[in-house]
Amino acid sequence: MEISIRRRILSLLIAVLMLWATFGASGHCCAETPNPAGPPVLLQMIRDDAVQKELRLNDQQKTKVLSVLRSVDGPWFRSRNLKVSARDREISKLVGLLDAQLQGFLTESQQQRLLQLRCQALGTRMLLRSDVVSKLELTKQQVETLTSAFRETDNAVSQLPKAGSSNEQNELKQRELALVKEELTEVQERRLSDFTGAAFDFGTVRRTYPLAPELSLEDAQWIQGKPIKLNDLQGKVVAIHFYAFQCINCQRNLPHYNAWMNDYADRDFVVIGIQTPETAAERNRDQVASAAKHEGIKYPVLFDLESANWKIWSNTMWPTVYLIDRKGFLRRWWQGELNWQGGNGEQQMRTTIEQLLAEPQ
Repeated sequence: MEISIRRRILSLLIAVLMLWATFGASGHCCAETPNPAGPPVLLQMIRDDAVQKELRLNDQQKTKVLSVLRSVDGPWFRSRNLKVSARDREISKLVGLLDAQLQGFLTESQQQRLLQLRCQALGTRMLLRSDVVSKLELTKQQVETLTSAFRETDNAVSQLPKAGSSNEQNELKQRELALVKEELTEVQERRLSDFTGAAFDFGTVRRTYPLAPELSLEDAQWIQGKPIKLNDLQGKVVAIHFYAFQCINCQRNLPHYNAWMNDYADRDFVVIGIQTPETAAERNRDQVASAAKHEGIKYPVLFDLESANWKIWSNTMWPTVYLIDRKGFLRRWWQGELNWQGGNGEQQMRTTIEQLLAEPQ
């Protein structure tokens, strides 16, 4: 039996919930209340292997996608700390740039399928796209009602505990879905299916974060280990942590990084420390080197004297640790002590490390 339009809308809603879950609290590129029009799904999805396979990109096109991402990912990553209005403007600009460049080398059929995937990933939020509004002939009142409902859902979700129940989020989304059903006419529902195409399983999507920024040697120097470029570590899983040696929270994380290095040393895993000073003592190269030796750090350490790398990575606190996959994409990060107040951040990060190591090169 053919799936009804209403059931199709429900399946799309579930898809976008899965995508948002991937773009979670431990590494959120869109901090604060989300845009009611939805997350920047084009930025998120185009980097993923499953999406590229669905679009049937050839090797040359994949290389071009990577080149475009190198120009937009840095600004996108750093935009996460901007105020909402400034962040939304920056992301909108980057999405427009990415979209325009993709149109330059994707075939017409690939562009059409990508549009369908974008609409699917947005779920009900596709209703705020200008092309969808025009095609469905949504009234101004309908658009205002939907926008208000989406914003209300987002505000409610943002108020849930950090470890909030997924059931609570689903209930909020179901309430939103019910309102969408009430707002759309039968004609509008039928037209909506033209934007979605065949259902895509967003549960297969793994990469939704930017490429990791390359390390900078501007007023920085390696005080331990050989000089490293992230681009030379393709094929390996990398943990990069920012710390200041006198920071007690940083000190409590250091044994975990040493343990990771020891436990996964024979599995293409690399740890890199970046010491960005906070105090006068932490600006002294000899004291930084001495502290690293005292803490038993045996992996490479970059002395980030003038915070060049700190700024490129747009950090906001010591310590922060990032995990990078075999293709150079950020996959998870953690701010603060890993096991703060009895938490299990170290185990969560370790689980992600093992997942990344299990992925094919």
